[in-house]
Amino acid sequence: MQKIVLVPDAMPGALSAARVCDVLGEAFAHFFPEAELVRLPLGSASVLQASAGEPRIVRVQGPAGNEMRAAYTVLPDRRTAIVDAAACAGAGVGRAAGVLPGRATSYGVGQMILDALQTGCREILLCLSAGAGADGGTGCAAALGVRFLDASGRSFVPVGDTLKSIAHIDLLGRAPVLAGARLRILAGSQAPLCGPQGPAWTLGLPARDAANLDEGLGHLAAVTENDLGIAMADHPGAGAAGGLGAGAMAYLGGELCPGVEPLLDLAGFDAMLEGASLVVTAAGRLDAASALGSAVSSVALRARQARVPVLAFGGVVADGAAELYGLGVTAMQAVNRAGLSPAAAAPRTAADLRRAAEDACRLMLL
Repeated sequence: MQKIVLVPDAMPGALSAARVCDVLGEAFAHFFPEAELVRLPLGSASVLQASAGEPRIVRVQGPAGNEMRAAYTVLPDRRTAIVDAAACAGAGVGRAAGVLPGRATSYGVGQMILDALQTGCREILLCLSAGAGADGGTGCAAALGVRFLDASGRSFVPVGDTLKSIAHIDLLGRAPVLAGARLRILAGSQAPLCGPQGPAWTLGLPARDAANLDEGLGHLAAVTENDLGIAMADHPGAGAAGGLGAGAMAYLGGELCPGVEPLLDLAGFDAMLEGASLVVTAAGRLDAASALGSAVSSVALRARQARVPVLAFGGVVADGAAELYGLGVTAMQAVNRAGLSPAAAAPRTAADLRRAAEDACRLMLL
C-alpha cells in the first residue's frame, strides 16, 4: 500500500465522522505502516480546513443550551461561509454535554449562520451530519427570528420533546439579513424527516422514545404545511442532522442538496485520489438507500472514475447494500456483527469498528 484515503461519514448515534476516521486510521497505520494516510472525515472540521478558508470562532448555544465556542469557516472570497452543524449540534457534542436527544437544540447553528451573514457573507454552505437530537431545525430557525407558537400564542424555542406543542409558525420576524443570501444545505443523508428511516430512529433510543420523537417531527411537518404551504416530510435529506435539513429548507429558504459533492470539491478529493492504492469509507448503515446519493455512493463513484478500489464499513450492512457494488464499492464490512440493537451497539461501536478494520487489513495481507 502506497497511499490510503480515509473518507468516512458519521455513524449516527455512535461516532462522529472524525472519530470514525481516527479509529480506521489507527488500524490501517498499524498494518500498513509504510502507507501514506490521507484523512477526510466528511462533515467535520477537516473538510473545512481543507477548503483553505479562515476559521471564525463565535460563542453560541450548545445542544444542551449551554454556552460554548464553535467555529465556522470563511472562504477566501470573503462572501462564502461553511457552517458545520456538528460544531455545536452534532452527536459528539451532544454526548459530551450529556444531553438527551429529545432535549437537544440546534439553536447554536442558527447563531453561526447569523454571525456569518452579519459579517458580510452572502452564501452559506450548511454541512449536516449526525445530530445530537431531533428538533427539526426549529432551534436553528428560532435563532434567526422564526417564531414557534403554542396553542395560547406563546412563543417558545422547541426541542424534540416539545414539537407537539407547536400550533403555529410565524416567519414575519425572520432576520432581514437572510434576504438575498443563498443557503445551500449539504445533507450527507438521504433520510426523510419521519418514518422508520427518519432521524428519530437513528439516535439509539428505546422504541417508545424514538416513536415519540418521530410523532413530534410528523406534527411539525403537518403544521409547516398548514401554515406555510411547504411539504417537507418526504424530501430526500430532510431528516439530516435531526431534521435540520427540513427546517433550514422550510423556515430559512435554504436549497436542500442531498449528498456530499460540494464538500468533496471544496476539499479537493479528486486530487487526493491521485496515486491512491485504496479508499476507505464508512457509514452507520449500508442498504439500498445508500446507492441514492449518500456519502458512500458519492465517494465510490469518484474513486471508480480514478480506478481506486473502495472498502466500505457499515454499522449495519443490510439487504440492498449490494447495489453499491455497481457504483464502485469493492468490498463491504459490517461493524455490528453481534446483531445488537442500535442502543446496545452504540457504546461499543468504536471497538467493533476497530476489530472490523483489523480483520479487513489481515485479509488484505493474505
